[in-house]
Amino acid sequence: MAISGIVLAAGAASRMGRNKLLLELEGETLLHRAARRAIEAGLDPVLVVLGHEADQARRALEGLACRPVLNPAHGQGMNTSLSAGVLEVPAASEAAVAILADMPFVEAAMIRAVVERWRETGAPVVASRYGTVVAPPTLYARSLFPLLVGGAGEGRGRQVVRAQGERASFVDWPPEAVTDLDVAEDLERARARVGARSGT
Repeated sequence: MAISGIVLAAGAASRMGRNKLLLELEGETLLHRAARRAIEAGLDPVLVVLGHEADQARRALEGLACRPVLNPAHGQGMNTSLSAGVLEVPAASEAAVAILADMPFVEAAMIRAVVERWRETGAPVVASRYGTVVAPPTLYARSLFPLLVGGAGEGRGRQVVRAQGERASFVDWPPEAVTDLDVAEDLERARARVGARSGT
């Protein structure tokens, strides 16, 4: 059963003051890191939705077996990027996993666990849960794709998860794994965390 990956990486990152996805952690851009882990998790194809500074982002993805998808409407909110990615999922894919490129501590094993839970349960949606926070990686079965397409703004992915109620399944992770990078201090904390983990 083929499962696609949709890496959401189109935003302008205005709070960071520069394109955060081109910043490096452990010698690798955040964008490259997210796409690489989606590939390592076995998702195929991995669709990377780009928008802001798309040319630079494409260069950051060189050498990876992924497919960039341009979202010209990225300024209208993340919903447009999720929609753009879903529309490019091949007909052979039975589901797609949405991943945020600015969550650097989401590892390939976490993505694989979401997929495995779906294979076990057949749930229409499988989301990651970090304590009380529900966030990607989130798997959507093809039956839900129409609910993810169209419109602007933010939060449609979460809305679809909530709307499934008891039909939704969750994989639980430590709360600290939900870290996303919005401002410069977030990146410095992430680098310090990596340094502490490696003993450097």
